[in-house]
Amino acid sequence: MSSPAITDAPLTEADVQRIRADFPILQTEVNGHPLVYLDSGATSQRPLAVLDAERDFVTTLNSAVHRGAHTLAAEATEVFEDARGTVARFIGADDDEIVWTSNATEAINLVAYAFSNASVGRGGPEAERFRLSEGDEIVTTEMEHHANLMPWQELAARTGATLRVIPLDDDGALRLDEMQISERTKIVAVTHVSNVLGVITPLAPIVAAAREVGALVLLDACQSAPHLPLDVRALDVDFAVLSGHKMLGPTGIGALYGRRELLAAMPPFLTGGSMITTVTTTSAAYLPPPQRFEAGTQKVSQAVALAAAIDYLSAVGMPRIAAHEAVLGQRLVDGLAAIDGVRVLGAGIELPRVGLASFDVPGIHSHDVGQFLDDRGIAVRVGHHCAQPLHRRLGVTASTRASTYLYSTEAEVDAFLDGVRSTIEFFGVRS
Repeated sequence: MSSPAITDAPLTEADVQRIRADFPILQTEVNGHPLVYLDSGATSQRPLAVLDAERDFVTTLNSAVHRGAHTLAAEATEVFEDARGTVARFIGADDDEIVWTSNATEAINLVAYAFSNASVGRGGPEAERFRLSEGDEIVTTEMEHHANLMPWQELAARTGATLRVIPLDDDGALRLDEMQISERTKIVAVTHVSNVLGVITPLAPIVAAAREVGALVLLDACQSAPHLPLDVRALDVDFAVLSGHKMLGPTGIGALYGRRELLAAMPPFLTGGSMITTVTTTSAAYLPPPQRFEAGTQKVSQAVALAAAIDYLSAVGMPRIAAHEAVLGQRLVDGLAAIDGVRVLGAGIELPRVGLASFDVPGIHSHDVGQFLDDRGIAVRVGHHCAQPLHRRLGVTASTRASTYLYSTEAEVDAFLDGVRSTIEFFGVRS
């Protein structure tokens, strides 16, 4: 890896160019143009260090973890558990507070399952916190990704609990003055960074309100863990979820952070091999967390690759990445806002943001905008971004989203802005 060592200084242009050399896909062309990849909010690209880590594991250590007694299995298990420790250190947790999942969606569903199946938990005072009954409340927000909304809808339907939603104002900012967190609230589930607006959620007042009534807090960190320094202890959340493919890692791997005492009170989400101590034909006893939640053959090579991705991000320095993306994000918002006929979603929100912006051009469908940009080799995301309620609140059915990362450049942002101007000119839309 040729990326720079950790410092407090923002990434320079030379730093970014050295980083880009580690990503083979960024050297390719699309439709005869150099690739401008502005879809990292959906899936990030992977550096050679990550690709090599997974390949090296498969070619030298591939074996079943936590099962075999032979040397290869023991070494594979050690590497697998080292990867867990890497994730834990990255977010300020302990090793046994990290549960491997296939993605963040599975991680959220795991927690939601615990609330609807608390009666089969392993007891203890914390188990009571997972018991939901009719009239209890679940609180989320109007800007959530569907993955942090639908599991709670289903939980409410199963248990008779009430799902309450923190609304948005006309700009897309949370109306914290309308939070309905009460003595009946059992869990508050909120995103750290909106995957549509790019703004960083003001968590402190939400967490404080939850703490005042004894409610648990789950943080969707899918759009923050790749881009910002993350400390779950400092944020004072009970659960946090992340997804590897958004942070230089492979698909098919995610992680759930849960406070140790809470994980110990939760029932298993899936049952089967590798998560038991004793099984008879009529009953079973389960291992303690995190293994209790890791039934079946695990995502070993993917976990190793995710650890390599975190090592890469840590070597560059998360504060430097955050500073770099803050510059790019503001360049995106300011540049789009200056184009006649463009409406930037959330542009009026005065909060820090990551390098992500979504916009609408009335009169041009987002799919047409995306196709026109793709013809120029510019990759963006189009559609509702798995956030239909947010789009509906802002009066649009879809938007075009550009999202940057540590390997993105100001020149790429400018090429994208030129592409948007050309799109509007091509379709003949006027403000």
